[in-house]
Amino acid sequence: MGAKNYNVSPNGDKWKFQRKGSSKPIKKFDTQKDAIEYGRPIARNQKAEFTIHGRDGQIRSRDSYGEDDFPPRG
Repeated sequence: MGAKNYNVSPNGDKWKFQRKGSSKPIKKFDTQKDAIEYGRPIARNQKAEFTIHGRDGQIRSRDSYGEDDFPPRG
């Protein structure tokens, strides 16, 4: 995948949706659920990878909406 990767991650007591590598969030939310509901359609539309982090910063889930190789290599 190219540079079109998006993340939902904690930001203090809030949650942020941001493009990977950007220093500024696209938008901040009170709940992780709201951030996911906002970000998932954008990632889908952009054919991007969408990574959701837990409160501890660890990756909780990752979805790829891009044009992945099928069958996968390796």
